[in-house]
Amino acid sequence: MIKEVIFDIDDTMYAYTKYNVIAMEQMDRYVEEHFDIPVEKFREDYAAMQAETEEHLGINNAASHSRHIWIQKLLEKWKAPLLPHVLDMYWSYWGTLLKECRPEPGLLSCMETLKKKGISIGVGSDMTTLVQYEKLKALGVAPYIDHMVTSQEAGVEKPHPDFMKLCIRKSGVLPEECIFVGDNFRKDVQGAIACGMQGVWYNPEGKLLQEGQGAGIAYGEIRHFDELCKMLDLS
Repeated sequence: MIKEVIFDIDDTMYAYTKYNVIAMEQMDRYVEEHFDIPVEKFREDYAAMQAETEEHLGINNAASHSRHIWIQKLLEKWKAPLLPHVLDMYWSYWGTLLKECRPEPGLLSCMETLKKKGISIGVGSDMTTLVQYEKLKALGVAPYIDHMVTSQEAGVEKPHPDFMKLCIRKSGVLPEECIFVGDNFRKDVQGAIACGMQGVWYNPEGKLLQEGQGAGIAYGEIRHFDELCKMLDLS
């Protein structure tokens, strides 16, 4: 019997890839307004600062996601003032994304059904903690969330067992009584199953796995969140 459902956030609760495009376009406009630098050059340098940060900190480190750091390094490269631009550029991105983002179809009704059936809801997400809380608030899911794990808190990123074990510990139930739902098959599904949980792949676009990727493991797959409640026989 399932007693806990744990959700990823980015590209699961909302379409991060879609809204990232909109937010980056707002950063383009900020750069055009405040710096004598072509947008193409900004994008190239920004990507380089992200890669440099990940190389320095390692990809198993939540701080590698910090746009504060990427922007700071970018401005240092440009020999531009850090303030007010670090903060203003950061919020030109996140302010836009938080304003524009919408929950995935069926997510809110699914969470409402889960709560009515006495199933607790957790969050398991790679990222720094504060901005993930901002996303939960913007998406309207905050009232449904019982506990949360970010890679900043866990000290490691998915699919590391320490991350998944912290999710299980916070749930207060047995691993097999937990379902982990996410868009990243390796991190969310395989990572959860490796720690004794059930894994459900959120795959709204019907993407195909690489050959052999899902071999030998039992997992669920949904295209819409209504299917999750049906899978759990909660409709």
